[in-house]
Amino acid sequence: MRSVLLDTETTGLDPLFGHRVIEIAAIELKNELPTGASFRRLINPRCPVPAEATAINGLTDADLKDAPDFAAIAPELLAFLADDPIVAHNAPFDFAFLDAEFARIGVPPLDRARMIDSLALAKERFPGLPNSLDALCRRFAIDLSERGTHNALLDCRLLAAVYLELTGGRQRGLSLVPSADELGPSVREHPFHVPILIVPTEAERARHAAFLTRLKGRPLWQSN
Repeated sequence: MRSVLLDTETTGLDPLFGHRVIEIAAIELKNELPTGASFRRLINPRCPVPAEATAINGLTDADLKDAPDFAAIAPELLAFLADDPIVAHNAPFDFAFLDAEFARIGVPPLDRARMIDSLALAKERFPGLPNSLDALCRRFAIDLSERGTHNALLDCRLLAAVYLELTGGRQRGLSLVPSADELGPSVREHPFHVPILIVPTEAERARHAAFLTRLKGRPLWQSN
């Protein structure tokens, strides 16, 4: 199953106030694991970047002066997103900004049915605890040594590790028993793979009962 993990950096907190997207990054996931495919673009917002935004994401007017505007990168972005689910931390924030940018160029908004909010998943798992990306990385012992300002691609990579923990992905595929599809038809049909119910005989039950009488105290499983 393919999905895309996404992060944006912006000039402010609300697109309704005219704040713009200045960086977009995304990485491809297959079965919730990164494939190595990624997308990152800086975007010229055609307006000054406030100092408060630069303090968070490290991007300045000088960094963006030669970057394309959103309309120029939109086709690449839409091709990378395709029709797959989109994972983001506080996803309504990123979706709102992308919808505002798409509206400016006459592109329909993203389908909210595609949205997976990792922040909502974290709040469900850790109610009442801090659930920022940094807090979750510390909780899951994910390396934050490269973390400085909020670089969107680095945030995506950190979130990929967090999302894997939130969805239990690290525990998947640990079974030592191969699936039926992995075995192949000739092995699937072998009687060895048919479960066999083992029922003790009366003599075996009697020997087990006699053994229990030699134990000190009452066995834990018989405490009730």
